[in-house]
Amino acid sequence: MHQQDVATFLGLPVTTVNNRLHAARAQLKRRTLTMVKDTLGSERLPDDFAARIGRIVRAREGVVEVLFDPARLPDPLTELTVSDQARRRAIRVQVVQLLRDGLVRCVPMAPSEPLHPGMTVLSSGRRTEDVMSREVLDGAVRGLSESTAPADRLALLETGIKVIDVLCPLIRGGTMAIAGEYRAGTVVVAEELCWRLRSEPGGVSIFAFVAPGPSASFQEVWEKEGYTGGTAGTVQTFYFAGEAEWTAERLARLPEVDAVIRLSQALGALGIYPTIDAIVSRSRALDAGLVGEEHAALAARIRDALVSARGDHEGPRVPPAGSGDVALRRVRMLWQFFAQPFFVAEPYTKRPRSFVSRADALRGCREILDGAHDDLPDDACYFTGGIDEIRARAGRP
Repeated sequence: MHQQDVATFLGLPVTTVNNRLHAARAQLKRRTLTMVKDTLGSERLPDDFAARIGRIVRAREGVVEVLFDPARLPDPLTELTVSDQARRRAIRVQVVQLLRDGLVRCVPMAPSEPLHPGMTVLSSGRRTEDVMSREVLDGAVRGLSESTAPADRLALLETGIKVIDVLCPLIRGGTMAIAGEYRAGTVVVAEELCWRLRSEPGGVSIFAFVAPGPSASFQEVWEKEGYTGGTAGTVQTFYFAGEAEWTAERLARLPEVDAVIRLSQALGALGIYPTIDAIVSRSRALDAGLVGEEHAALAARIRDALVSARGDHEGPRVPPAGSGDVALRRVRMLWQFFAQPFFVAEPYTKRPRSFVSRADALRGCREILDGAHDDLPDDACYFTGGIDEIRARAGRP
């Protein structure tokens, strides 16, 4: 029965019913642990075994919410096992988001029969490395996405991040994927967007694909920024295991979302942060008439310039300083213009965050391509804000 039904039947406040149920589950967990230890005899269970047991409390198509000890929540990407007693089988699910009050949100890692409240769940305590199939991902995106606005009311969501607002603009109330290579800053970009957009009406649903390999603790990042593991105001973030490298073929296997941002380790090695590959990152806003013809044409012009400078090189290429080729020098300025200080990275960069409006970002890109700033030193555009700030720092009127 629902807690409210129990409260009504017993004539008690809902909070009292919830507290008694919580206490009862804790007692049951302790008794179960004692029983299992007695049964196994000399076999030793992990010290945190009891804290790794949870229970499904809510379920809908392709998504379940599991209740754990609030002090011992599993991180996103952790693999869990659901015990399906009726069918005598175990079903693997993955934590994609932390909620409040001991709840985590999960999705099955393979097509499965519906899961139900009351099922017991055990955390493996380890991060999954399995990449979900396109079929499973599509179902997860449908189940997790917030409802989007009708097509005739679609609007852009300004982030203040130059490369995103110009080349892969986000749609208010829409969906986006971050496909990050190893050490390319997937969690950093996702949390920066959470911080910047948390108060925006409509928000956005972010699906972040984290490459295999060791990574910083998710909970440390969220505690520092005051987040709850993937939720910040109107922004929802969901974490999935991703690929080590993101080729065009692998990007095509991502679920259908409004925008895709690919993060490149190669750009990070060159000092371009955020490491957003402006060539292959995309947004349907550029094709759906949401940005206007002038913006769409400029975005195409920028990509053409970046692709031309790449030549036979695999992935994005930032031309070296001191090039005598005017076109290559302007491409270098563009890449450096897209480098921008982030709020969540301030402790490491020691640079204050910058917010650049879409209009200023478009103006800066257009003027760089047109040669209006050819008088600037080679690295004047690097890791800063709008074009006026860049000229002021370089001592140019």
